[in-house]
Amino acid sequence: MTHILVTGGAGYIGSHACKALRAAGFTPVTYDNLVTGWQDAVKFGPFEKGDLSDRARLDEVFAKYQPAAVMHFAALSQVGEAMSEPGRYWANNVGGSLTLIEAAVAADCLDFVFSSTCATYGEHDNVVLDESTPQVPLNAYGASKRAVEDILRDFGASHGLRSVIFRYFNVAGADPEAEVGEFHRPETHLVPLVLDAIDGKRDALTIFGTDYDTPDGTCVRDYVHVCDLVDAHVLGLNWLKDGKGSQVFNLGTGTGFSVREVMDKAEATTGKSVPHSIGPRRAGDCTKLVSGSVRAATLLGWEPTRSDLETMIADAWGWHKAGAYER
Repeated sequence: MTHILVTGGAGYIGSHACKALRAAGFTPVTYDNLVTGWQDAVKFGPFEKGDLSDRARLDEVFAKYQPAAVMHFAALSQVGEAMSEPGRYWANNVGGSLTLIEAAVAADCLDFVFSSTCATYGEHDNVVLDESTPQVPLNAYGASKRAVEDILRDFGASHGLRSVIFRYFNVAGADPEAEVGEFHRPETHLVPLVLDAIDGKRDALTIFGTDYDTPDGTCVRDYVHVCDLVDAHVLGLNWLKDGKGSQVFNLGTGTGFSVREVMDKAEATTGKSVPHSIGPRRAGDCTKLVSGSVRAATLLGWEPTRSDLETMIADAWGWHKAGAYER
């Protein structure tokens, strides 16, 4: 079976991608330093522990498996931390990615699928974002991802590296079979925070601002089910294998859900109330952010089938009740 090197394959999205790759007939090789990932999440192919900054280790893994492509998820991704410790984000996300890209080119592995983010766009409030929206990131997280996009473009021009870049919005849900799921320490994402509050794992959820210009006063965000998201990555991999050129795709549904809508659906799904408190707005929070994904639908044939709010929360709740990882 064809090997695909999956950096960050022990993390939330990466582990789901490994399952999708296995189902599509590939053998995913997880490369992860386990700083934020979990070895328990590596279930669908070989595991190689290593850091992106370790060129010798990367060369060893490329030589061992001779992967046909790289699927690159490994990155630091907490916006608050990126604001206070930008150096970590430039060193890890940009420096590590550059080392990985150089190792891939040296191994003649020239198909590259990259996990980017809508954070590269910065603050464009209350508009539908598409791939032509100007990229003006507000912090080192978004800026570091944009920088890697630029590196991929330059290596495409100089070395023939072919890349598919996915910029995505809020990822939610879990594997419906609960083999893998969302498990961060600390947790910062809304859906698992809501479920933690329901389950008594935290005292209460804090709603940051209820005076936004939305029907219920809370922020609206575009959510995509993690399984739909990783299906797009497999489509992107096949796009490259079919000899098509480098491309950028947004991944979202084009609609959004407010914080209160997420809470209400979680209560309806679980039959339990969400303990919560009201806090002030957070700096930089936009009223509404949604993604235009026409290009992914048109060119890749991508169609999100699990990204309705009820399914995302039901799948996340199924994992929440059954799943956890240990160091």
